[in-house]
Amino acid sequence: MSDVILSSSAALLIISRCGIPLGFGDKSIGQICQEHHVDTKTLLLLLNSSIIENYDPTPEQIASVHLDSLLKYLTNSHSYFLDFRLPAIRQRLLSAMSNCPQDLTYVIRRFFDEYAEEVRKHMSYEDRVVFPYARKLMAGERDSHYNIGIFIKRHDQIELKITELKNLLIKYYTAPSGYEMTSVLQDIFTVEIDLAGHNYIEDAIFTPLIEHLEQKMA
Repeated sequence: MSDVILSSSAALLIISRCGIPLGFGDKSIGQICQEHHVDTKTLLLLLNSSIIENYDPTPEQIASVHLDSLLKYLTNSHSYFLDFRLPAIRQRLLSAMSNCPQDLTYVIRRFFDEYAEEVRKHMSYEDRVVFPYARKLMAGERDSHYNIGIFIKRHDQIELKITELKNLLIKYYTAPSGYEMTSVLQDIFTVEIDLAGHNYIEDAIFTPLIEHLEQKMA
């Protein structure tokens, strides 16, 4: 396990969001998964999808995914973005803009807050509607008023608007040059990639899995 994390920072985030703490010594992935009640096949698929560029899960891999382990990863990811990552970036962004003109600070703060609220609404819908629907499917219950096609139609790419924030800062940030704003921009670049990866897992693993479960119950 330690070799996997040392080779990829993305693996560290996957492990953390699956509820696996650091400090596992020389234990194997299988041993760690057993200790923390995480399905090994699901974790390996998440790792491969995050580390290997253009990785395309097979139908057989999708069908073998353990839904509880996947949902644990997805809900923990939402908490990471909403409760930790975005608030931390906001705090650092405001600190970096402390010497900017007030009108520019207002515009950028408002833009960021609107974006964060957009992300919150997006993830809240999944937590309140989509994931409970998936759990019911797994329990053998079919909701005649909902299907995964509804989710697919409204599943927008939430990382796109953050590109506009980067452009806004790069073009119009007028305070004296310094490392603080550069560091904030690096954080924004990183969270943009992270959100894109999160969306990819929902589109390439979660959605096909729910389609598979729906077909089994048809």
